[in-house]
Amino acid sequence: MPHDVVDRYVSNLPDDKRRHAELVQRLAPRFEVDPRLALAIVRSESNFQARALSPKNAQGLMQLIPETAERFGVRDVWNPEQNVRGGLAYLRWLLDRFGGDVALASAAYNAGEKAVERHGGVPPYSETREYVRRILGFYRAPQHERPGKAAGLAVQPAARMKKPPGP
Repeated sequence: MPHDVVDRYVSNLPDDKRRHAELVQRLAPRFEVDPRLALAIVRSESNFQARALSPKNAQGLMQLIPETAERFGVRDVWNPEQNVRGGLAYLRWLLDRFGGDVALASAAYNAGEKAVERHGGVPPYSETREYVRRILGFYRAPQHERPGKAAGLAVQPAARMKKPPGP
């Protein structure tokens, strides 16, 4: 989705959601994540609602489960900035793991990286397939583009993340 379209989308959100979307836009480049992809994830996960809680105990703006929050150093999942930082760190890790493939990284964000690996691609779960469709519909690119890369701009390195348990 073109940047100007995303900016119009964000500016038309209600005040509380707009503040959260602007937080995502500000923090995403620090993790070398395209803000448009980060917005697509947050929009699908919580619709920019900081107090969102899923039946599977995913919490906050980026719907972190407790294990993922701990893995990426989030102490307070209900703090919007901590939640977004943890979610962006996880998303950056997934993008690296899946070679920047947006469908695979978003499927892993939704169903877990082990499910994507076990199925050799997007898992056959209807919820995950619909989730990937929504992300790709908003982001409109199959491959992630690191912010500043096309223009040759310098970006801060991704946050140091804990290695997940297992292989």
